[in-house]
Amino acid sequence: MTTTSTATYAYTRTHTATHLSDTIMSSITDILVSLGIDTARHMREWVQNTNAISSWIEEGSLREVALECIQPDGTVAPVFEFTVAYTTGGVGDRKFTADNASLLKYAARIQRVPAGTTFRLFCSYRWTASDQPGWGPGTRASTIGLRTRSIGTLATGPDARAATRVHLI
Repeated sequence: MTTTSTATYAYTRTHTATHLSDTIMSSITDILVSLGIDTARHMREWVQNTNAISSWIEEGSLREVALECIQPDGTVAPVFEFTVAYTTGGVGDRKFTADNASLLKYAARIQRVPAGTTFRLFCSYRWTASDQPGWGPGTRASTIGLRTRSIGTLATGPDARAATRVHLI
């Protein structure tokens, strides 16, 4: 019986990790397009980044994925954060859901950023995460002085969920 429970848990966590990482990465694409930021690099790095985020969710180490928009004058705004929360012992009848409608509505209200704005992704962890190709240490920009708005739950699955907030000038 224990083996069955463990196998079910691993199977569910793997599917939840795939679902959440795909939803987070798709939402980042939607945000970049909405703000008028070139998505070429994001699309080139899609598989690498999705695999890393999925691996970290599966192992339970990922706390947050942050999308920082760097304007040509050096201003870092807006900043979108996708926070992952975990539950113990996923409930078998919980469904996989994704609701980026609120995020898209909110992103559409944000004024487009200046031409030449770029972006970077940062992840923060609950504990030391596994090494993943293309990822290394970095320093996030401060969000002190920016207005923070909670957008709400982006996606859920057994064992974990992702919520979104944005920091604006």
